[in-house]
Order: sequence, then C-alpha cells, then structure tokens
Amino acid sequence: MTYDEIKIIQFIDDEFEDLELWYPVYRMREFGAIVHLVGEKSNHLYHGKHGVPATSDFSYSDVNPALYDALLVPGGWAPDKIRRIETALNIVKQLDASKKPIGSICHGAWVLVSAGILKGRRLTSVPGIKDDLINAGAEWMNEQHFREGNLISAQRPPDIPAYMKLFVEAVQEVKDKKLTEQPST
Repeated sequence: MTYDEIKIIQFIDDEFEDLELWYPVYRMREFGAIVHLVGEKSNHLYHGKHGVPATSDFSYSDVNPALYDALLVPGGWAPDKIRRIETALNIVKQLDASKKPIGSICHGAWVLVSAGILKGRRLTSVPGIKDDLINAGAEWMNEQHFREGNLISAQRPPDIPAYMKLFVEAVQEVKDKKLTEQPST
C-alpha cells in the first residue's frame, strides 16, 4: 500500500504530546504520504511536552486545505493554543465540509470543538475534556479509539496503534476515491 499522492496536514504548536505528533507522521510517511507540519508560523521550531523538537513546514495561512486529503491534530497542550487561531479552525471546517479524514487524539478534540463541527457527531477523547465535547453537541464515546465517518479519534498514547489503523483505513478510502475519479486512458 502506498500513498504517494496523499497530502496530510499535521497541526503543531508548543507543548504537543510528542508521541501523538510523531507516531502518526512517521506512520503516514512510511506509506509514502506527504505530511506537512503546519503551525501558526512557518519554519518555526516548536517543542513537545517532553522536549522533542519539530519545525513547521508552513503556517496556517500558507496552506490551501483543498489541496490536502486529511488532517491530524495531536494532543498535549498544543490544542488549547491552536483552537484560538481562526485560520487553523477554517482549515478544520473546510476539510470536514469535504468529508476528508480528521484525526484527533487526547486533547486534540478541543480544536474540533472550537471549529464548531461536532454537533450531533460521536467521538472520543481523553476523559478530561468529555464535558467540552458534550457541551459542543457531540456524543462522547468511552472508547480507546473510535471512528464515525471522517472523524477518527483516540484517548491516549497507548491507543495510537489502533487509532492509526482506523486513520489509515480512512485515508485508503480517500485514495480509492481519487483513483475512481481519474479519467481512464
């Protein structure tokens, strides 16, 4: 399986949960996907909660969401910063309106809450933000990992392998759709 024509945005800000950012990035890159780290500033060095650094490829305003196939939102404390940035929320809204896969883990669902896309939908998160999801109109699922439509979610770092299996399946559906939409020669 290869995803050489798949482009994914991975949101980033300081105090991201290291595993929740890097594991999905490496996993998708192993399949050949292009994964861009996108933050408030382009070419900026951000630091994870445990000190692992990562440099953004682009700023939120640099990217055109229509050119991307999926979005990953890590947990940690970064989502509390990301959720305050309107251009980041617009990326979430545009990708969701196009039914493209949106993965969130742990506190990452805070970004989806602030984007206003959760009313009537089901997902999971770290239990500490359960009330935030419910107040945003979502049904919080007490599951380690969960998928409903284009939303893929998980609770904590130990859930990442199963979460990524669901995310890979969602990206494969995007790839299959792209292949069926290509004109035959």
